[in-house]
Amino acid sequence: MLGRVSTFQPPRPWVASYADGVPEDLAPVSGSLIDIVAESVRDYPDAPALQFFGRETTYAELQDAIDHVAGGLRDLGVRAGDPVAIVLPNCPQHIVAFYAVLRLGAVVVEHNPLYTPRELRKQFEDHGAKHAIVWNKVVSTVQEFPSDLAVSTLVSVDVTTAMPFLTRVALRLPVAKARESRAALTTRVRGTVTWESLVSHDPIPESHPRPSTDDLAIIQYTSGTTGTPKGASLTHRNLLANAAQAKAWVPSIQRGKGCVVYAVLPMFHAYGLTLCLTFAMSMGARLVLFPKFDPDLVLDAMKKHPATFLPLVPPIADRLLTAANQKGVSLDGIEVAISGAMALPHELVVPFEAATHGFLVEGYGLSECSPVLMANPVADNRVPGTVGLPLPGTECRVVDPENPTVDVPAGSAGELVVRGPQVFSGYYGKPEETDAVFADGWYRTGDIVTIDEAGFVRIVDRIKELIITGGFNVAPTEVENALRQHPQIVDAAVVGLPSAHSGEEVAAAIVVDGGVDVDVEAIREFVRGILTPYKVPRRLFVVDELPKSLIGKVLRRQVKERLLALTSGS
Repeated sequence: MLGRVSTFQPPRPWVASYADGVPEDLAPVSGSLIDIVAESVRDYPDAPALQFFGRETTYAELQDAIDHVAGGLRDLGVRAGDPVAIVLPNCPQHIVAFYAVLRLGAVVVEHNPLYTPRELRKQFEDHGAKHAIVWNKVVSTVQEFPSDLAVSTLVSVDVTTAMPFLTRVALRLPVAKARESRAALTTRVRGTVTWESLVSHDPIPESHPRPSTDDLAIIQYTSGTTGTPKGASLTHRNLLANAAQAKAWVPSIQRGKGCVVYAVLPMFHAYGLTLCLTFAMSMGARLVLFPKFDPDLVLDAMKKHPATFLPLVPPIADRLLTAANQKGVSLDGIEVAISGAMALPHELVVPFEAATHGFLVEGYGLSECSPVLMANPVADNRVPGTVGLPLPGTECRVVDPENPTVDVPAGSAGELVVRGPQVFSGYYGKPEETDAVFADGWYRTGDIVTIDEAGFVRIVDRIKELIITGGFNVAPTEVENALRQHPQIVDAAVVGLPSAHSGEEVAAAIVVDGGVDVDVEAIREFVRGILTPYKVPRRLFVVDELPKSLIGKVLRRQVKERLLALTSGS
């Protein structure tokens, strides 16, 4: 599929810039992801593995729940190699479901529970899972799929059952705030298998076959460049390697030494999945779970169990710092905060590090790479404005985008290509798309970068026209197709405009039928019925025509330049 694999070994100047204690390479991984929890259970059985609204689950209790749920899923027909959809927010049941599916040798398919029915259906059409573990708030969405997509096993999860008793009681109080909270977290469903029935099922026998290192573990969806669903096929090896690379990058945080990880990023996202779910469990850490980012909840948790390791995106860092200053809550104790998904402003780094007395460093990754490829060193030689250095065992080259087998001169801008143990094997069921992103065995990231003499990587442009807003990828084509369904819109072009709060904001230039007046907010409301909220254009511009090439392709770069000119004074 990938053609001839190059054996060329490029120089790695970045190794000399590694922080003290970070190895140049790592030993090959073995085993599978289920060993992550098993090893922490062996070493720290009574240590807290999970914390959810104050309720703790030890590693021994976590393993017990995994074994019971795996036994229940097996008796419901889940077999090795089967894709199993997980549609859950951050909650203890999510971690249990993740490892229970893997224990059977089945394949986890993560989904955003806030997706619209249309978005969720597209992904189910692609992977064809017949088993799904779903937040009861969105079970009806899956139940309403057409018959050809009907799942044979639908497990409904009430996340509130994992909360402390007093919190559950408070949600039942006959007051407006309690009713709102209860409505946001749960709803009654029928015609499903309850999560509780799985937890009480007989555990899976110890003799049941375990997955192998090179078995498929996860299908992680990425927007790609076209807006059509593409699932990155990630093996146990890919994800184990990336967790090991993350451990190696922060030698000051030692396994089993009181590490506390805050899961403020969604675990259905590759970034949150690796740094919160697999990395945390491999460290024997206390993983504090938040269904969504809420500064007040995070600050309350900081008072009792301060985060040691905090993966985040810049808007979360900014909001957390602001709230901490307003409420007089200390952020001291956060040793390492890793920022990804969008550029990290230096003006945020300085006050955040002053408040935490730790490090806030920028990293870079892609879903296809499990996802972390590089990060700034957790040391004084970090370089603001760069995405840092390739992780141990990661190889990078800068090549001519028109001829990706040819390297550009040192220091010149070109396309970043990579290979390493965390790089995926291809897109699920899409061999042609897979071939298109590999060149001689190197994965083409689609990002234009420079690498300086010390090995620091700076992203200067993107071949891909993805918009990154608040840490999420938005494919312009998908938004344009939604806009064109509006009866008044003849044509549309979607681009990202700089935003101080979210990296980029989704903006659209639209051509309307006959130049009629349009209600911009009504158009946005129309798109909300098709796409999840972060994909809805925050700004709409009515234009007479869109710039196009000789073959009729909209020139998004020119659209962006014109919109930037229009907004330069705003």
